[in-house]
Formats: sequence, structure tokens, C-alpha cells
Amino acid sequence: MKKYNSLKEIQSLIEQKELSLPDLLDYYFKQIEKHQHLNAFNEVFFYSATNQAKLVQEKIAQGTAGKLAGMVIGIKDNICYKDHQVSASSKMLEGFVSPYSATVVERLIAEDAVIIGRLNCDEFAMGGSNETSYYGPVKNAADSEKVAGGSSGGSAVAVQADLCLSALGTDTGGSVRQPAAFCGCIGLKPTYGRISRYGVIAYASSFDQVGTITSSVGDASVLLEVLAGADDYDSTVAKLPVPDYQAGLLADSAAFGKGTFKKKKIAVLKETLESEALDTDIKNAILNAIGELKEQGHTIEFVSFDLLDYLVPAYYVLTTAEASSNLSRYDGVHYGHRNMEATSLNELYKLSRAEGFGEEVKRRILLGTFVLSAGYYDAYYQKAQQVRRLIREKMEELLTRFDVIISPVAPTPAFKIGENIDDPLVMYMADIFTVLASLTGIPAIAVPLGNNYSGLPLSVQLMARHFGEQDLLSLAHNFLNARQLTN
Repeated sequence: MKKYNSLKEIQSLIEQKELSLPDLLDYYFKQIEKHQHLNAFNEVFFYSATNQAKLVQEKIAQGTAGKLAGMVIGIKDNICYKDHQVSASSKMLEGFVSPYSATVVERLIAEDAVIIGRLNCDEFAMGGSNETSYYGPVKNAADSEKVAGGSSGGSAVAVQADLCLSALGTDTGGSVRQPAAFCGCIGLKPTYGRISRYGVIAYASSFDQVGTITSSVGDASVLLEVLAGADDYDSTVAKLPVPDYQAGLLADSAAFGKGTFKKKKIAVLKETLESEALDTDIKNAILNAIGELKEQGHTIEFVSFDLLDYLVPAYYVLTTAEASSNLSRYDGVHYGHRNMEATSLNELYKLSRAEGFGEEVKRRILLGTFVLSAGYYDAYYQKAQQVRRLIREKMEELLTRFDVIISPVAPTPAFKIGENIDDPLVMYMADIFTVLASLTGIPAIAVPLGNNYSGLPLSVQLMARHFGEQDLLSLAHNFLNARQLTN
């Protein structure tokens, strides 16, 4: 069997009876076994996935299958799936079996996707390299000495190494886009509130957003169409109607082919490309991409964004504050790992949390507790909220003048495992380009731009106004198709 790059391709082969879903699932099982060294999966759902594949194959034969029939998908290990384990890659939740399914999981199953397993991630989604996982680091399939990116590193590598067709991740400050960039995949973070967070283990509730990692823009569009929309279990989800993203993609693609498509006004954030931290190969790849977009007829303008230095501090003050609150429930009494040798309630709390949480999670809980404490709340947390408002207003003003904004995804390609893990500030600063979309709640997508001379993937980030996912999908789709035609 060869690698399949899209659901459309798989569905066509199934329809022609050249492929069956159980055979496809078996192929992915063998791929997972072959690439065990990458450590992408925390658990493979052999039994439930096999049963689901047989059931969906019968529905395909009867002509009653859903729009995701043929899609084999992995889910990040912080997304609940009823009667399956979910651990957020933490000792704190080791062995915990979820009593219910997340809304996104229910919607996948309702449209006949097959969920193949739970994917490794940074512990409680806290990390940018997938090195903080209790189950060990995920390795990049392009170079197993390099990190996969985080926190959804297992999701990115599973797609990159052909262990499943697509994967769900969660994006708090770039945790879908950055690993997708490190692994040469398409990583979509929708608008905050576009997809339900019900059943997703929380890190920072005003930032967390379920996103997708795929090999094709078409698969990203169909997944978004299925996952998006109002949910009675999550009051933060927008009640706006969900567009037919696939139809929009097809219409825009046809118009692009005829040269009748709507040209976009695109802003490039000047300071992001002038940053000393930006790798030269990434900068050159983005400048080449900008040149290609110009040739296609889009208007490109370099604009200044003078709040760049405030992004990372504001982001980490706010997210650690929310994390300290969200993770307070894991105390050895209500939830999570319990120390069995404690002789008092106070000791039980201390020992259970000290043993259950890893170093990075403890660091962020401490930071969050500090910025929320009585003497520092106004100086840190409230100030960060004010900065967030300024950043949001600045972006909203830019997006009244431009359709899309371009920046890098990460300052560097994938780095060596162990290279930065002992320096938290270096790790935090690696989020400098992704946290902008997270602070403002706008949609963003990581689009692959090929590899550098070492074979490591390079990417560019596209951002749009709130609920402007169609603009991002269409631009990325037409850009990648044009590249294929010219190569």
C-alpha cells in the first residue's frame, strides 16, 4: 500500500472496491508498529477501531455512510472518548477511563470516522516540543534526533509518518500550528468558539481550541465542517451557522483555475521577518512564498506591528493563571493520582500533586498562583488582560484593511531533543509568532513550504479575521495547488 494523502482519494478507492476500510485500518496498524520508535501513540484502540471500521464498511455498502467514512483519525491524549483511557500524557491521570465523549469525538463518530488511538502530547498540553510527556518525547519522522513540536507533537508525527490520515490536536498558544510546521503538515487553529471544548481537558480555558492536523487542505475543510457549530454543553461556542467549507473550497479552486478568483489584500508583519531569532531558511522560504502570492495577483503590503515584544509575556501571565485554577482539582481527593502513604490531608495534597505533576506543569502552576496572588494581581494578571485588549484592537484594525496576515510559525525548524528543555525562557520565546492568533482568538493555519537542506520542514502562518476560516483554507489550497503545478 502507498501513502494516502486525502479522504477524497480514499473514498474514491473504496467506492471502486479497490480498498476496504478494514484493510486500510490494518495498514495503519502495521505502520504504527513499524514506527513505534517515534513514540507518537500513547495507546492504539485496536478493538474499538476494528469494530468501528467493520460497521462503517457495512454502511458504505448500504450507501448510508457519513461524510467522514474512510477517515482514520487519531486524537490527542487530552480529548475524552467514552470507555477509553485519557491521561493528558501525565502520571496524574494514568489509567483514568473517561465516562463520556468530547463533543468533537461524538461528531467524528456520527460522520463515520474511525478513531485509531490517543496521541502523545506535552503533559496537560504544556510545552512546545513534546518533551514534557510522562510517556517520553515524540520524535520527528524527518529526523528522529529532532523534536516533533508541541504540545500536539504526537498528532503531527502521526500524520507526518503516515500512521493515520489526520489527527485532532488542541491549540492554546500554537500547539497545533507549531508541531504541524515542524513536521511539514497543515495545522489549522479555528477561531476561538468555532469548535466545542466540551470533553477537552483544560489548560487555559480562554485560549484552548481544538484544531486539526492533516496532509491536505481539503481534509482540514471537511473536518472543520463536521466539528464546528453550537453545542449546548459549551457556552463559549458561537451559535453562528457553519458554512459549507468544502463547497467554498471547490468554488474558489475553480475560480482560481479560470483566473476569476477574488484577489486578497495580504499584510506581512514586518517585525516578524526582521526578528534576529528568525532562521534564515524560514525567512527566505516565506519571502519566496510572498513572491508567488504576488505573481498570483494578490496585493502584498509590509506593515508594522509594534506590540510584538508584549505577546509572550502577556500570553504566559494569562495562561499560567488559568492553568493554576484549572489544575487545582487534581489533588489526590477529587481527581488524579493519590499518594497512599500520606498521614494527613495536607500531606495528601502535597505528595499527590508533587508526584503526579511533571516539572513544567509545576512551574506553570507556581507562576499562575503567583500572578493571581493578592499583592501581584493588579501588577501582572490585570495588566496582561489590558495588553491583550490592546493587541486585539490592533489586530482588528489591521483586519479591517487586510484579508489575511502573514508571519512565520516558529523562529526555527525542529531543534534537537534535549537542546532547549532546560531553559524555559528559550522554550517560551519560541511561541512568539503563534501566540498572536491565540491572544486575539482569530483563526490561523500553518502551511508547509518544503524542506531546508537538512530535510527539515519549513512553514508559513496565515491569519484571518474572526470566523474567516474560508479565506485561510482557500488561499492555502490555491497556493499549494499552484506550487504543485509549477514543480
